[in-house]
Amino acid sequence: MFQVLTGSWALFLGMFLLMVGNGLQGTLLGLRGDQEGFSTLSLSIIMSAYFLGFLFSSRFTPKLIQRVGHVRVFAALGSTISAVLIIYPVLVDPISWTIGRVIIGFCFCGVYITAESWLNDASSNETRGKALSIYLMVQMAGVVFAQWIVSQGDVSGYVLFIIPSVLVSLAFAPVLLSARPMPAFETTKPMKIKDLINASPLACFSMFMLGGIFSAQFGMSAVYGNRVGLSVGEISFFISAIYVSALVLQYPIGWLSDRMDRRRLIIWVSLIGGAGSLIAFLVPGYFALIVISGAIVGGMSNPLYALVIAYANDYLDKEDMAAASGGLLFINGVGAIAGPLIVGVMMDVIGNNGYWLFTASLMLAIGLYGMYRTTQRSRTEIVEAESVPYTPVSAASTPVVAEVAQEAYIDAEADILETSEDLPKVAP
Repeated sequence: MFQVLTGSWALFLGMFLLMVGNGLQGTLLGLRGDQEGFSTLSLSIIMSAYFLGFLFSSRFTPKLIQRVGHVRVFAALGSTISAVLIIYPVLVDPISWTIGRVIIGFCFCGVYITAESWLNDASSNETRGKALSIYLMVQMAGVVFAQWIVSQGDVSGYVLFIIPSVLVSLAFAPVLLSARPMPAFETTKPMKIKDLINASPLACFSMFMLGGIFSAQFGMSAVYGNRVGLSVGEISFFISAIYVSALVLQYPIGWLSDRMDRRRLIIWVSLIGGAGSLIAFLVPGYFALIVISGAIVGGMSNPLYALVIAYANDYLDKEDMAAASGGLLFINGVGAIAGPLIVGVMMDVIGNNGYWLFTASLMLAIGLYGMYRTTQRSRTEIVEAESVPYTPVSAASTPVVAEVAQEAYIDAEADILETSEDLPKVAP
């Protein structure tokens, strides 16, 4: 772990600053937009626009990198992020913010892909899993720290918009000034969605549902908190609880994933997340219950993302895993675009607690569909004799991290098989 930190500290520092900037703008726009009198539908469209840009960028940024190189792409997209963040408080209207969010989503995804390709190049087979773990912690820490900054400032002013712009600009320095050369950049063509669905219907269905859940958490949590009368400090604490629990429970759920039937674990994790969301829906108006529900949903849904990838890999050949990651990311991205839009409509139709009914419905749907799938296919159809090991992956994954995770799965599985072959054989 120490070796990974010392070898890639500049990349991790840069990514931390980027995540603080991204976490700030997501929460800040929800609060400021509500303060400016934007409708719930307008805010949901604004939040959804980020994921539209993110999805497009995951397809087009690799081509940009291959054409003009990492440094130019990183600098160009990063500068654009800084500019858009400053423009937000100047052009305060839903259309301008929607366009800005599409641009921000595109640029953030591109910046992540560029920086993560350096991280991938810096990781060996032995350190790839550790690098992913540290990267996950850096991402979560950045988002949580961003919530603290929001709680200390004035949402109606300009300063909170300037801070993420400065942080994103500062993030370039440690990354671009690191001594590492530009890595070769290659991408794997995604597996056809039809083939992916045939390989693992539950994984594809879960990824689509999780996309909606994550986008609701990232985009609409601040809007919900503001609408139910929480203070800025309480909203920041509520959002922080989602991500802290996601980090804390990632590893226990991963440990269970390697020791029990993953499909049953997916069912249980989904049902617990759905039940947790129903707590705040059925007993509204209590801040403590809102935080508890947020922590339960965040703690179940985020590890579920990596669990679903591991489950899908159980039914794939090694050579198909990297291609499958692109297909799963696309499915997740489509769900993420739809998520805020549906949440916004539900909050308008049935009230603010439509936020919790939405997350509960999606989590419970995953659990119920998992139950149905147990009647359609047995676990004996797994491609390999052993399930591939669980690897922690953030829900904010790009194609680069997804492929790094798949390589980590393969490396870990190879180590397990090699170890088992070296064990002394006992005569029957």
